[in-house]
Amino acid sequence: MELWRTLDRLSRRVAELLKPEQLTPTQYNVLRILRGAPGGLACGEVAERMINRDPDITRLLDRMEKAGLIERERPASDRRTVITRITEPGMDLLARLDRPVRELHRRQLGHLGEERLRQLQSLLQMAGQHKSELE
Repeated sequence: MELWRTLDRLSRRVAELLKPEQLTPTQYNVLRILRGAPGGLACGEVAERMINRDPDITRLLDRMEKAGLIERERPASDRRTVITRITEPGMDLLARLDRPVRELHRRQLGHLGEERLRQLQSLLQMAGQHKSELE
């Protein structure tokens, strides 16, 4: 239960930080994924890399495209695939948010110190690798 409470408290603060930019944590996650993929990604690849699974990734991407944060296109070589890329406005938005998000994380977890943060990360990775209980 403590993990759920902590996750909720940390997540709420991130959502509050993103709200003035009219961005949800899920949309922020998509933008960060796409920033790391300059050539773009297919819809399914975006979904696989997300922190929180969105059951309707297509609708999420539709809203983000309408807001001008991403663009999608069908390559001539394979019309079945839709490639999603972050736009300049999306990159600008992430650039504006990078520092505030980093500072928020420091305020939230900085008191743990470097060594404990590394331990926490390692423990969370180990817990995530134990798939039989997670799926």
